[in-house]
Amino acid sequence: MLSPNRIASASLAGLLALLPATLLAQEAHIGSVRTEFRMLGPNNTIEVERFDDPKVQGISCYISYSQIGGISGAIGLAEEASEASVACRQTGEIVFNPDEIAPQEVVFTQRRSVLFKNMRVVRMHDTETQTFVYLTYSTKLVDGSPKNAVTAVHYGDLTPGIR
Repeated sequence: MLSPNRIASASLAGLLALLPATLLAQEAHIGSVRTEFRMLGPNNTIEVERFDDPKVQGISCYISYSQIGGISGAIGLAEEASEASVACRQTGEIVFNPDEIAPQEVVFTQRRSVLFKNMRVVRMHDTETQTFVYLTYSTKLVDGSPKNAVTAVHYGDLTPGIR
């Protein structure tokens, strides 16, 4: 008989297998700064994280966003702000398979509230100028936010291909 822990682990693995690979981009926490002291619970902060484009080797994106502290932030009930910033840079040789690059694709997503709010980064491919454009914005089930940030990485005269 399987233990409850093994059943839970198998269930989680099954759910992760159903998620698109783009939602599983590897993240690295770079750092944070305190913006407001909270007497109870964690402080309010601005967080900075890095993720690598899952389909374009050699491009890393850095996102910054606010994190609400206090009791509601500590237990995950705070409604996080919709503001975020993104900066993507060439961090190595750019290698990609053109057949796998959609004209527009979500490459990163992060939950920003308990219910229905996500921060996303979308990669858009401008083939005419040989540039990848990255847009970050916030979604809600009913009403998203028009606040956004954009960055671009030109890959120039590279011959894209699989290494």
